[in-house]
Amino acid sequence: MAARRTIIELSERPFNADAIAAAFRQGSEEAGAIVTFLGQVSREDDTDPVISLHLDHMPDTTLASIERIADAAEARWPLLKACIVHRVGTVLRGEPIVFVGCAARHRRDAFEAADYLMDFLKSEVLLWKKEIRDDRADWIEPRPEDYDDKKRWES
Repeated sequence: MAARRTIIELSERPFNADAIAAAFRQGSEEAGAIVTFLGQVSREDDTDPVISLHLDHMPDTTLASIERIADAAEARWPLLKACIVHRVGTVLRGEPIVFVGCAARHRRDAFEAADYLMDFLKSEVLLWKKEIRDDRADWIEPRPEDYDDKKRWES
């Protein structure tokens, strides 16, 4: 089995996405394209805003689920390298929750791999998510659209 080209980290603390992106670019001189994505906790709506998101996990199981997704992306696209940093624990509104970086010789491969990784991270990673609002906390599941996004890669 070839060595994994994807760096994966689960972080219990806030991370600096700019620093991660800069570090990811280092040593990527062969890449013709580097695509990065940053997801952060959003308000959802103005009448009942999300204050934070709590992501419960089982470290080994959660990491293994991300590794499977990364392995599938590496098998599908000729990535030079990739990076996935995912928060666990409590993440405040406006804080980064996930960083994905993909480096490839060609832009289409980098864009598609990053899109694929996010579609599967959103719907398949073994994390349990709870939205915290002023007056309640609700466990949430991926939305139907998240599963629809993932389906387009199944052909």
